Amino acid sequence: MQVEEIKSLFLKHKETNLSHRYITNKHIEPLLNNLKEYIAMETIGKSVLNKPIYGFKVGEGKKRILMWSQMHGNESTTTKALFDLLNTLLVSDTSCKNILEACTLYIIPILNPDGAEAYMRINANKVDLNRDAQNLSQPESKILRATFESFKPHFCFNLHGQRTIFSTGNTNKSATVSFLAPAQDEACTITPNRKVAMEVISIMNNALQKVIPNQVGVYDDAFNLNCVGDTFQNENIPTILFEAGHYKDDYGREVTRELIYISYISSLNYIANNAVKGDDYKPYLEIPENEKCFFDVIIRNAKVSGHSNEKINDIAIQYQEKLIDNKIEFIPKIEKIENLDAFYGHKEINANGFEVLNIDNQLVEINYENVFVIINNEKIALISK
Repeated sequence: MQVEEIKSLFLKHKETNLSHRYITNKHIEPLLNNLKEYIAMETIGKSVLNKPIYGFKVGEGKKRILMWSQMHGNESTTTKALFDLLNTLLVSDTSCKNILEACTLYIIPILNPDGAEAYMRINANKVDLNRDAQNLSQPESKILRATFESFKPHFCFNLHGQRTIFSTGNTNKSATVSFLAPAQDEACTITPNRKVAMEVISIMNNALQKVIPNQVGVYDDAFNLNCVGDTFQNENIPTILFEAGHYKDDYGREVTRELIYISYISSLNYIANNAVKGDDYKPYLEIPENEKCFFDVIIRNAKVSGHSNEKINDIAIQYQEKLIDNKIEFIPKIEKIENLDAFYGHKEINANGFEVLNIDNQLVEINYENVFVIINNEKIALISK
């Protein structure tokens, strides 16, 4: 399937009731109810705070694919794209009929509903579920494990979101979508199992390069058996980590949502139509590894001392994501004041040697939080509305 065809499907089937970054059970429950004609939805367990965790099957094929999203509660882009995918698969449109005939998907749209509601990475017990694969100390971890064991998937799609700090290699290209075929041993051996995952990732990368050239990355594959992906890979189930990242000015992650949708459709279509053996894994090895080369804003060439031996430096600002009145607000916070020649800003401001002041007309300092600064008597917004 060509990328332009997938993009057309996205525009046709995008779930308009989901948008921006705050996605919880309350947002998806009406949608699941609307789809009950097509899916057998079940409550597969309860969270720490007794919220339902939903799961359901789609398709009738022999190739079983387990997909779970919002293991980290504040990583919601992949969840939005899941409902775009469902809208595509569950209509009479025949474009993706082959996926439903060849594959059975088991989808957990929000694994960590407590974290989703509080907009935090961890669960209500302050545990990172993606470090609990061995201890299985949390109810959500046990639910995922039980689903894995009962469904017996041939592929696992581990769906996440990443911060705006990541670049594709040491470049000024944002890692808008990233992947990983996790290691399954300490030596990070490229096993037959990993090759299968790498081959599928290579297909997604080929599709995405047509839309976001040089903006696809992969993560370091250092082995950690406490991570769910490493555990499932270690048990010889090809597992793929998806990371929805930053596209320019897309802090609501709506552009990235479409890119994740493209990744879903291209990977599922490939799995449906091919016996994936891992023979074509090598292109994966050419995808650049993520590095941390970005800040949300960099103010260049700022005077940071009021003395005669004034110094010119750069100021790095990162947005803090805060849940305020059921909406995610982005609050700029100064992280560094130093030479930042090795870094890039998604937004860059040239202070031209002037001082950068706070609302009290004092020089800004690390940890200063506000949506604007003052440069040469002009109020400068640090975030676009």
